[in-house]
Amino acid sequence: MPQLSLYIDEKTLKNVEKAAKTEHVSISKWVCGKLKKSFNEDWPENYFNLFGSISDDSFSRPKQCSKFSSEPREEF
Repeated sequence: MPQLSLYIDEKTLKNVEKAAKTEHVSISKWVCGKLKKSFNEDWPENYFNLFGSISDDSFSRPKQCSKFSSEPREEF
């Protein structure tokens, strides 16, 4: 298996060691897991720039009920 060398500060190293110990895995497995997770759970590029980009009147907020409303709830 390929190896990777990292240069990190002491504080970061202590945090990594603590996290790996808490999860009962080696530092190598902990870092590898975090790297894999970061590749899989990333938002698409410019995803957050899409907020408010649709100008269509059919997109509207539905009527909000008061949590103390006496109206019966919709049944499904």
